[in-house]
Amino acid sequence: MGAAVASLRPQDCPGEDMSSELDETDLRLLGLLQKDGLQSMADLSKAIGVAPSTLNDRVKRLGRLGAISSTRALVDPAALGLDLLAFVFVGWSEAAVETDFLKRIASAEQVLECHHVTGAWNYLLKVRVRDTKALEQFLGSVLKQVKGLQRTETLIVLSSPKETTILSTSG
Repeated sequence: MGAAVASLRPQDCPGEDMSSELDETDLRLLGLLQKDGLQSMADLSKAIGVAPSTLNDRVKRLGRLGAISSTRALVDPAALGLDLLAFVFVGWSEAAVETDFLKRIASAEQVLECHHVTGAWNYLLKVRVRDTKALEQFLGSVLKQVKGLQRTETLIVLSSPKETTILSTSG
């Protein structure tokens, strides 16, 4: 794909404010790339109405700004036999627990997302595994190994009527 961009985060470009830098063409481009990231630069330039070289410069700029953080294929979990999706709330009361927890979670391939949350819990994890046996193994070998972790609550997803990675570009 011609629109591949190196993975950059907004903090990698401290002098650039992304929200004030994006114009209508950038937003249209982001929308198109989210729907089909394999489009050629020629097809994208036609759809947006700018020259391919201009479009290429815009895609690179969006990468520098952090508006495009990476490009990758979205793989259907079922194709890999990862049929169980669970959300796990994790809690503790001693602040020192967080460092070990984050270290373990960073290396756990079952964890797709880790969110620091408000309320009664410290973190919310999105976990994808093969089955309940694999979920039990994850809970025992990763979470229960965190010293000071006091409680967890696991929600198993029965179905997902909507799941997307496409963000609104219309504000």
